[in-house]
This record gives sequence, C-alpha cells and structure tokens, in this order.
Amino acid sequence: MASGMKVVSVGVALLGFFGFVTSQSPLSCSAVFSDGSTQWVDMVEPCVFMVKEQIQREVNASMAYVAMGAYFSRDTVNRPGFAKMFFDSAKEERDHAIKLIDYLLMRGETLEDIKSLIVVSPPKKLEWRDGVKALKDALELEGNVTVAITSVIKECESPKTKGQKPGIGNKPGRKAKESFNDYHLVDYLTGVYLEEQYHSQRDLAGKLYTLGKMIENHGPLGEFLFDKKLLSGEVPAFG
Repeated sequence: MASGMKVVSVGVALLGFFGFVTSQSPLSCSAVFSDGSTQWVDMVEPCVFMVKEQIQREVNASMAYVAMGAYFSRDTVNRPGFAKMFFDSAKEERDHAIKLIDYLLMRGETLEDIKSLIVVSPPKKLEWRDGVKALKDALELEGNVTVAITSVIKECESPKTKGQKPGIGNKPGRKAKESFNDYHLVDYLTGVYLEEQYHSQRDLAGKLYTLGKMIENHGPLGEFLFDKKLLSGEVPAFG
C-alpha cells in the first residue's frame, strides 16, 4: 500500500511539473552568467595579439607552399616529387594555424573578430628558377617563422603593459599583469612548435645539400633524379 502511495505521489508531482512547463508559452531557455564566469580567462593582451599575428604568418606560409607546389605541378616543369613535398608542407602550415586557433579557444579567447583574424593574400612569388632556389626559399621561410615564434615566446615570458594593443582578448581594455609569465603558452610553443620548426629546417637543409651534390655529379639530370627519389620516398625526412 505504501509503495502504491509513493507511485501516485511521484505521478502527481510529475504531472504538476509538466503542467507548469506546458503552461509557459512560448517555451524558452535562458541562462544568466555572473561576471565571475570569465575570471579563468588569464591570457594577457600582448600574448593574444601576437598569437593572432602568428596565425596569419602560418597561413601566409601555407599559401607560399601552395604556390611552390602549383609551380612544380605545371606540365612545363613537371616535378611531381617537389610538388608533393611542397603541398604536404602547405597542409602542415595550415594545421599549425588551426592548432593556434584551437589554443586560443581553449584559453577562453572567443575570437569575436574571426572575420579579420585571417587575411588570405596571394603569394608574392609564383615561379622558381629550379629546385635549388625553391628549397632555399623554403628554408628561409621556415627560418622566418621560427624567429617569429621565438619572439612570441620572449614576449609572453614577461609581457609589458606599456604600448600594448587595446581591446585585444576576451575583455576589451583588460590590462596585463606586471612580470606576468604565461607558462603554459610558452611551454606549448617551445615544446611543440619550435621542435617542429627546427626539424623542418634541418630536413630542408639536408635536402638542399643532397640536391646540390646530385646536380654537381649529374648536371641538370641531377634534379630530375632527385625529384624521382622525393616522389618514391627515397629521400628520408630528418628525424
């Protein structure tokens, strides 16, 4: 009997609840968040601004590699090994940009200005004299990206409030703390991005030397042979 009373009581309670819900017209759901909900967002404006700049650099690097891949794919050039290598590099740089966007989102930066975050501009260079020149340009490109990442790391180890960009970050006008060290961002850029950059630079330098020796020994045929080895995977990546 007691069990039956409990079932009835629960049923009445549920009917009362659903009756209350259906009486509200129209149905709506809203949540009010207190100011304290953003207190966990602690990236300072100089770091946010520089990471956004780095995202643009990664996109620019990706577009430069796309141009290289497209050039070596031409029927009048026909170097499929070089083309594949540069298209793969373009994807890698694009992935770097996406990872940095994901990082900002993880740290609470909602990227309200997403439309202006990335500006896709045509590459400045669309043709290369030969594979040697293309590899030299790729090595220089990677070196510039490495220098830029290092600059972000240095700034975020102890960003200054003076001269910072206003309105950057989750809260407009948020001020950086004196002697603030963004340990997580610095560790992430150092351990992940710089590691990949140095590997890429060493890999390109090795390929450049190998190609140079093959051209020295075989003349113009050396580039053709090197391209075939690139396409078949016979030129191993460093590391």
